[in-house]
Amino acid sequence: MKHTLTLLTALLLIPLAALHAADAPSPSIRGILAPALQPFVDNQVIAGAVALVANKDEALDLATVGFASLSTKAPMREDTMFWLASITKTFTATALMTLVDDGKVNVDDPVEKYLPEFKGQQVTDATDKTKTHPSKHPMTIKELLTHTSGIIGPNDPPIKRNNVLKEDAEQYGAAPMKWEPGTKYEYNNSGINTAGRIIEVVSGMTYGDFVKQRLLDPLGMTDTTFWPDEKQAARLAMTSRFNKEKSALEDLPNKPDKAWLDQPPNVPHAPLPMRTYLGDALRAYPNHYAWPAGGLFSTAPDLAKFGQMMLSHGVSHGKRLVSEASFKRMTTVELSAVPMNPQPSIGLGWFVKLRNDEGPAVGSFGHNGARGPVMWVDPTHQLVMILMIESMDIHQRGQPPGDAQNKLRMAFFKAAVEKYGKTAGR
Repeated sequence: MKHTLTLLTALLLIPLAALHAADAPSPSIRGILAPALQPFVDNQVIAGAVALVANKDEALDLATVGFASLSTKAPMREDTMFWLASITKTFTATALMTLVDDGKVNVDDPVEKYLPEFKGQQVTDATDKTKTHPSKHPMTIKELLTHTSGIIGPNDPPIKRNNVLKEDAEQYGAAPMKWEPGTKYEYNNSGINTAGRIIEVVSGMTYGDFVKQRLLDPLGMTDTTFWPDEKQAARLAMTSRFNKEKSALEDLPNKPDKAWLDQPPNVPHAPLPMRTYLGDALRAYPNHYAWPAGGLFSTAPDLAKFGQMMLSHGVSHGKRLVSEASFKRMTTVELSAVPMNPQPSIGLGWFVKLRNDEGPAVGSFGHNGARGPVMWVDPTHQLVMILMIESMDIHQRGQPPGDAQNKLRMAFFKAAVEKYGKTAGR
């Protein structure tokens, strides 16, 4: 155990600058993205970013700005890895739809058809929270993927995060729903985790292995994983945040997690350079847990492969991975009677844009992640647009939360669409 602690501590203390210096890629595509993003680094909105714009066939622009680590001044690189966070939800939804294509799942089926622990689930009474009553209809898979199921949240009492999908789903099924399924929208990780458990039951594989077999491997996404290995961990961007004085950005403290270090010596340890990506979910490594709602790590070029497949309606390099019908179901608005505020709306696991602005066109689809990464696929302009950020405070001092984040994203989208969009006078 002493040897394990010493090795892990040593790896955690290796300067990222030294790790990045080895086999650094030569500069590749350069265009208008870097100038559009650099002011946000200069003004301390973000520490750095990697941005990519692609069409169906190739990358059109790939830019890096700022730092992967402020403490070591290690620059962002084109192969810097980021926590995708909730962008993972699009992989979960897409993986589930491949089972729909196989004829093994129907998204309009009740969840209890696949997970018996949801049978007879009650609903919390709206006027007296101490009482429950039978639901008007059992929650469906569609309601899980559109965040309208009423399922209890993963951090709500009495739920305990076990990092085992089977055990987590059993807890969700045993707890009463918050409201009648299909009547209210609430963004909720539990629904996507439950969809991941359905994948396991139907496929007979672990969720992580299924995603790898049906999506990551066919797409050649070798730098996308739920469990970064030692070399990949060395390329992870540090999470930035404002210091106590709110005067400047700094790296999140780099300390090993005690629960992580307390694992038995025979358990393989991945030397993640920070413990705060997923908090105590670093315990997921020993039991090889893959988090359906937000566990993936990737690079901009690797994530682009997934976006390009979706831009091609489920086809990658001539091979269909998702049917046209499933593609349309994921990327077409599924909610009509249930209001969403703010916009956009949602298909099955993918957000769908409804409003005109200077960014992606109406009908574009994509997702954001907790620490700032974003991926949008724009069929009108025939573009995949990816902006990778790793920030705990993705807003500028003195501005309303989210305002600087929106300005940053809009500057990126506007530059991408105006230069590379299908209607951009090329």
